[in-house]
Parts: sequence; C-alpha cells; structure tokens
Amino acid sequence: MEVLLLIFLGFVSAVTYSILKQSVAPLTRAPIWLLWLILMIPPLVLTFLVLALRSDLQDLPTAVWWGVLGLFFVCPLIYHYLIQVQRREIPKSSPETTSASRDRPAIDLQKAPKTPQPQVRPISEAEEKELRNCFPWGTYYLQNLDYHPQAILCRGRLRATPEVAYQTIRQNIEQKFGDRFVIVFQEGAKNRPFFALVPNRWSKSKSSEEDEELQRPGLALALLAITLFTTTIAGAMMAGVSTEEIQSNSQLLRQGLPYSLSLMAILGVHELFHYLTTLRYRIKATLPYFVPIPFFIGTFGAITQMRSPVPNRRALFDTAIAGPLGGFIVSLPILIWGLSLSEVAKVTETTSLFNFDSLDPRFSLFMATLSKIALGAELSPGTAIDLHPIAIAGYLGIVVTALNLMPVGQLDGGHIVHAMFGQRTAAGIGQVARLLLLGLSLIHQEFLIWAIILLFMPILDEPALNDVTELDSKRDILGLISLAILIAILLPIPDTVTQWLNL
Repeated sequence: MEVLLLIFLGFVSAVTYSILKQSVAPLTRAPIWLLWLILMIPPLVLTFLVLALRSDLQDLPTAVWWGVLGLFFVCPLIYHYLIQVQRREIPKSSPETTSASRDRPAIDLQKAPKTPQPQVRPISEAEEKELRNCFPWGTYYLQNLDYHPQAILCRGRLRATPEVAYQTIRQNIEQKFGDRFVIVFQEGAKNRPFFALVPNRWSKSKSSEEDEELQRPGLALALLAITLFTTTIAGAMMAGVSTEEIQSNSQLLRQGLPYSLSLMAILGVHELFHYLTTLRYRIKATLPYFVPIPFFIGTFGAITQMRSPVPNRRALFDTAIAGPLGGFIVSLPILIWGLSLSEVAKVTETTSLFNFDSLDPRFSLFMATLSKIALGAELSPGTAIDLHPIAIAGYLGIVVTALNLMPVGQLDGGHIVHAMFGQRTAAGIGQVARLLLLGLSLIHQEFLIWAIILLFMPILDEPALNDVTELDSKRDILGLISLAILIAILLPIPDTVTQWLNL
C-alpha cells in the first residue's frame, strides 16, 4: 500500500505541475513551482503522516485530522491569492495569447466583464456594421458589442428558440466573415444568453496539418501492443506466476491473457465509443491511445483528446456518456463471470478495496449485491473475495466507470451534468461532488488520491458552441441513469441491506 501511495502521489504531482504550466503560467507572474508546492502541501503532509505513523487514515488523532483539513482550505486560498496579486496584463496585440488549452476555445466567457475594456478592435468599422446586420431583429435583438482581447461579445435579447437563433446568426456571420471566427452562444446573467466571436484557430487552412497530426495509427497501434504486453505480465502475476518463472518460461505468460484481454476490451470499448461519437459530430479528436505502465495493473487506461469545439450540448452529452456506458456494458458481464470463478476468503487486516486477494465488496451497494448474486451463500459475514483475474478486470472497469462519471470539470460526468443543467449549475454540482468524495475518502482511504485530484481539477469545462439549447427528455433520463450508476457503485451498503443479504 505504501509503494502504491507513493506512485500515485508522484503521478498526481506530475499532472498538477503540467496543468499549472499549461493553463496558469500565462495568467500570472507567480513562480509555477511555488504554486505547485502550495497545492501539493496537503497531500504531501497527509502522505507523510500515513507513512510515518504507519496507520490508517481513520486512526489518525482528531487534532491531526483538523490540521490536515485546515490545509485543504487554507492552501487553495493562498494559491488563488498569489494568482490574483501577480496576475499578468493581457497583451492587446495578440487575441490568442490567453489560450489556456489547445483542446478547446480557451475563454472564460462567464467572467467576461460587462463593461468594455480598453478597446481591441479585431474588425473595422465597416465590418462592425456588417456584423450588426447578421443579427435579425426578430431572432436576436442586438443591443451592444463589447470588444475583449479574447473575443467579441454580442449582447442582446433572445427572440426565437436558442437552436433557431444560433443556426441563423451563425450562417449569417459565416457568409460575411467565412471561418474567421468561432461563434459561441452561451448562457448569461439573468437568463440573457449572448454570442461570442472567438478568433478561429481551427480554420480550414490549418485543418490538413492538424488532421495529419491527429491521425497517428502507428503510435496508437504501438501503445496498444505495449499495453497488451504489460497487462499480460500483470495478469500472469495475479494468477500466481512470479517474474522469475516468466523469465525462465515465457509460455506462462498465457495465464495472464484472461485478465489482459478482458481489461483491454473494457478500456478499448470505452475509448472507442468516445471516438466514434466524435466522428458522428465531426469533432476533431485523436485516436484512442493506451497508456502502459510496467507495474500494478499494467496500464493507466486509455485517452482520446478532442481538438476542436463541441457544436452543442447534445453533442457534448452524447460524446461524454458514450464511453462510460460502453465500458459499463462490457464490464458487467465480465465482472459477473469473473466473480463466479472467484473464491471466498476470510476478512483480515489487509482486506481493502484494492487487495485483489481479499476484497471486501461491502464498500459498495453495487459490488455487494453483484457479489452475493454470483457467489450465493458462500459469501457470508466475515468473508471477503479472492478475485479471479477476469473478475479483477471487470472490477477495475467498474471503478474506472465510477471515477469517470464523477460530475466534475473535464471528466465525463462533468460534461454530462454540464449538458443536462448548464455550465453554472454543473459547477455547483461539481463542488458538492468533490466534498462528498473527500468525506468518503475518510472512510475508504483508497479514494483519497482521487479526491485530491478532484480538489485541484478545474471545476468548469469549456462551453459548447451552442451552449444554450437544452437536451431532450430522453437524454435527461439517460443522464440521470448514469448518475444513479455512479451512486450505486460508490454508495456504501446500508445495514438493513447487509442483514437482508446476509453479508
């Protein structure tokens, strides 16, 4: 457990520094290493306490817990204070220098001031007249234009349905200005949506270059092969084969294939569904790339990055939910099959959520119920599960699904609640979800690392181009089902259900 904790801490440290360097460095003169250190103080202190005292989190003294929780509140406040005090002035001559990510339009339209800033006119007076003519009075009554370094904000009153207004005005602007701007339609204060014209970094002149950069089948296939190898080694070790035996007899690697193929199928379907949905909506995206690691479970998963704006909330929802639902549908039969091949073990001091030789399924209503169905009367009070390698793959698939469905920021769950409820409401839901997971990590310390990652993850994701048109009822129901799956996986089993299931 100590080694695993250090590995994840190193991973979180690297990811945090990378995010700060890409998204925060252009906004502030404060040293990035100092901002990184302030953010990492709480997890570093907590990790040191666990390793030094060699005790579980719930065994730490109350005073120590209050001190650690205080750090989780104080350090973010210091972090935000330093950014604000050392904030850089936005260069007037370069509208694109505020870009915080090459994946999406990097503008915070919610925080754009209502009063004009020092004027930066990316269009001439004649072009401004043409722009005003793009807003029909009966569709969207344009009242004023605000020029900002990162966008032209067009504010007025909506007089048609959001879908009709966006399509009409977008077509008018594209007829006048071609692909010079990306047109964003976003919710504003007091239910007054506004348009933003963002300098287009995805113009047709650059599309051929970017398409070549995105499509790297050789790299995708190489990472797939390497990850298949690392997961096969991990699976063989889970099956009881030592590294010395593998080195002396490579045929023993076959024992790792049930785990490897099962896990690769789950992760592959998850990312493939994401990728196919981006193709459906003509969103530029990379091929799915697996991330191999030569230890533990053999992989950090797979990733697909979107490199162009999402057209609307419907596309955002479909792209986000496709992966988790696809992965869950594949994980479920694999997990049931694997549990039926697993054996019952006694609960010991080492029993935990990630001890595959002694897994306690009672941490989750979903896992406890499924385990009871698969193992029947064998699973009783005081017993745990010695997972078969196939069950390990299915279990990891369920865990990955739950973590991705957390309704925070850039996670799939964050996109889902954004598409369902709008960006502002989604931000509030994300804040609550982060605090709830932090509270859950006090009971199950295995969730602590993920809770820390969520605490420092940006709470907002970027808006869709048409971020005003709402979803239909079918998608709303599907979104609620996905959130119900998340709750069922993470919700501890109530005592009444435990007694009823004889667990």
